[in-house]
Amino acid sequence: MSDYYDAFEVSPVPVPGPDAVAPEPFRGIYGMPAFVTVPTTDLTASVDFWTRGLGFFELFAVPGRLVHLRRWAFQDVLLVPSETATDAPPAMSVSFACVLDQLDPVVDACRSLGSGTVGDAHDTPWNTRDVEVITPERTRVVFTAAKPFDPASAAARNLEAMGITPSDSGAGGNGVENNGDHD
Repeated sequence: MSDYYDAFEVSPVPVPGPDAVAPEPFRGIYGMPAFVTVPTTDLTASVDFWTRGLGFFELFAVPGRLVHLRRWAFQDVLLVPSETATDAPPAMSVSFACVLDQLDPVVDACRSLGSGTVGDAHDTPWNTRDVEVITPERTRVVFTAAKPFDPASAAARNLEAMGITPSDSGAGGNGVENNGDHD
C-alpha cells in the first residue's frame, strides 16, 4: 500500500507534456476548497486586468460588493472593494497552474494593458516555467507551467535531490514510486 496515489484524475491540470492542452474555463458551481480574496480600490479596473490580462472570466458579481472570477476549476478569485491601497506587493503570492503555451499570451496581454508589472518567464529547479505578475491592486500572481519531464535533465537531478522521483505511470515527478496499488 502507498501513502500517495496518482491524483491527476481529480485535477484540472493536464499531465505535463509537449501536447498538454489547457482545460476549458469551468463555469460550474461547487463548494470552493480554496480561493483568494483580493481587495481593490478600483473594482472595474481590477476586473478588466484579471479578465483581459490574466485570462479569468467573471462567474458572477454582486454590484459594488464582490466579483467572483475563475479560470479552471478550483482557480477562484474574489475581488472585493477596499478603501485603502498599498504601494508594496505582499511577500505572499498566489500561484495558478497553466500549460506552457499560455505563458507568453499572459505576458503579452498584461503588458499590452499598461498596468501592473510582468516579469519574464523563467525556469525553476522543480521543472516548471513561471511568470510573476504584480496586478494593479498589488497582488503577486505567479502562473506556473510544468515542463515535460526528462529523466536525464538537470531538473530531474534537482527533483531527485529533493526526494522527488518520477512515477512509472507516465505522469512524471509526482513524488512517489507508483506500484499500481492505489488503496
